[in-house]
This record gives sequence, structure tokens and C-alpha cells, in this order.
Amino acid sequence: MIYLDNAATTRVCPEAAQAAMEMMTENFGNPSSTHGPGRAARDALKAARADIAASLGAKPEEIFFTSGGSESDNWAIRSGAWLRRHQGRHIISSTAEHDAVRKTLDYMESKGWEVTRLSPGPDGAVSPEAVAAALRPDTALVSLMLVNNETGAVTDIPAVSRVIRASGSPALLHTDAVQGYMKIPMSARPLGADMISLSAHKIHGMKGTGALYVRSGIQLPPLILGGGQENGRRSGTEGLPGICAFAAAAKAAQADTQSQKRMAELRRLCIDRLQSAAPELVVIGGGAPHILSLSLPGYKSEVLLNYLDGLGISVSKGSACKRGARSHVLEAMGLPTPVIDGAIRISLCRFTAEADILGLCDGLLQARDRLCRVL
Repeated sequence: MIYLDNAATTRVCPEAAQAAMEMMTENFGNPSSTHGPGRAARDALKAARADIAASLGAKPEEIFFTSGGSESDNWAIRSGAWLRRHQGRHIISSTAEHDAVRKTLDYMESKGWEVTRLSPGPDGAVSPEAVAAALRPDTALVSLMLVNNETGAVTDIPAVSRVIRASGSPALLHTDAVQGYMKIPMSARPLGADMISLSAHKIHGMKGTGALYVRSGIQLPPLILGGGQENGRRSGTEGLPGICAFAAAAKAAQADTQSQKRMAELRRLCIDRLQSAAPELVVIGGGAPHILSLSLPGYKSEVLLNYLDGLGISVSKGSACKRGARSHVLEAMGLPTPVIDGAIRISLCRFTAEADILGLCDGLLQARDRLCRVL
């Protein structure tokens, strides 16, 4: 099998699997309990929080564990906007966000909030200048993705942060960094965001675990109420197997200092090899080293995917959360219909090998030669 759908999910790395197994079978206490096993579990939770904070250049008390990126996005937008509601009821985002953001914004609109959705440029990124032009005195929140999950386009979040601060706006800045974390250089302070969403299963951790960075001094209201876990910000017994696996995956990714360079080289190899044999191929957006969105105009992406799947090659046509729907991201970029309809997403990880890329190229070129074009 050649697996190149790592933007959807990654396989759990050995370090993460070992950490999870230990927490499930040995250190299985409830971290809120006061007895010995509970204290040991609490120590493991504290260590995991410190590891995730270190990987992000943050303080441990700024990290709050969640069930994943979608929960982190929901919490940041709903509670962040509410926190700044006295400033106004205006939110700025984009038309190219993940559905966890898009549908939360739809919900906010149903509750009386006004949302300005900026269009991405030809490269798929949202410009700081567009944000500056959209800022208003009543803007309470700006939410923009760091790395687009379909195209790999990188939005300059530090520049967006500077624009907001220079304007004197008290608006909070949230970024969905699920596809940026451990894939491009990023650190909380230089990024300048007040809230940052992370997900474990995109970096070889377990599904069902994520985190929200909340900058010190921001008293973000909780989204989930209950026993007061996570310093009263996110109630519910912490899922320690997933959390400790998350921390182990983050440490392993940090230790692999050449992974981003390797992925960028493999991405370039894929583009060069395909374009030399199929000059009509279109490369869409780009910026991040692990995501390659490309199109064979005249072919249907579903047919290409099925053909590749038959060869044991796993790629996708966009976000796994879309479940076959047309890409709103590519539509927002204003791409021609044949390009959108023939688009596929190839996504790498730090375990992707050159043989995987060469096998994909052979399979895609074979599909191009054997499949019928759409008239």
C-alpha cells in the first residue's frame, strides 16, 4: 500500500503507541483522584502538557486538551467571540476554511453575529491587506487557517496579527494550525495568535485528541461544563492515553529535524516527474511541504481516486470531512470547473519515502493514459 492521505490522518508512530499502551494498561488512574494511581496519572498529564507547550513555544498553563481540532475551533470561535461581544458582533474569516470553522461561523450568524468571509488569492492564501480592509470598530474576532488543508497554502498569520494590533483593534486572533503544526516552522509568540488549534492525529498521534493554545491573560469561557478539569476551562476526565500519545508524537516529530526538508524535496520530485510527462497538469496553490494539490483537467477526480485505489495508492480529492462534496476551497480560489473537477490532494508525512512518490506518479500517469477524458 502507498498511503498519501496524511492530511486526513497519519498512522500512529511507535513512540505514541507505546505511550498510549502504558497509560491504558499501567498508569491508568484518573488524574483527578487523590490516591497513588491518580497522582501518577496527574504527573503524566502535567508532563504531557509541558511537552506540547514546549513544542509550541508556549507555557504549560496556556495548553488545554480537547477531543481534536474541530472542538478546538468551535471553542475558540464561540467563546472568543462571546468574550469580546461588548466590542461588537463582527467576525472576520475566509471562504477557504475547514468545515469546523465554516459551520461554526454559520451557527454564529444564526445567533445574530455578522461574518465577513474573505476570498483567498490565486495562491490560496488570505492576504493581511484584505484583513486590514475588513477590520471594523465592532470586530470581535478574526479566525484564519494557517495552512490550508486542501491546497497547502500558507496564510501569513504573524502579518495578520501585526495588522490587527497596528489598527488598535481589541479583536482576538484565532488560527486553525492543525495542518501547520510540525509541518512548517511555527511558534506561539512569533505567530501572534491569541488562540491556536492543534490536532494529534495529523502528527502521528491518536484520533480523538487535540489542544487549544490560549494566550495568557485571555479568560476564555469554557465550552464544556462539568467537573472543572483543565483548570476549569474544559470539563471531562482527560483522555490520558491520547494525550500522552500526542506528547510522544510531538517529541518524536521535533527530534526528526530533517522531516520538513524531506517532504518538500519529495513534493518537488512529484511535481517535476508528473509535469514532465503530463504538461497539462495544474499545480494548485501550495506553500506547505506536505500537501500537493494538483489537477488533470478533463478527468474526474473520483475516477482517478478509484483507479489509484485499485492500485493500492491512497490519495484524496480534498478534505476527508467533505465526504464527496465539491471543494469549496477550490471554488473560492476562482479556479475553472475542469480544474476543480479533476483535482486530487496528495499529502505526505515524515515517513513518506521516495518509492511512494514514484509509485504514485506511475499510477497517476497510467490512469491518465487508460481512463477516458470527460467531453
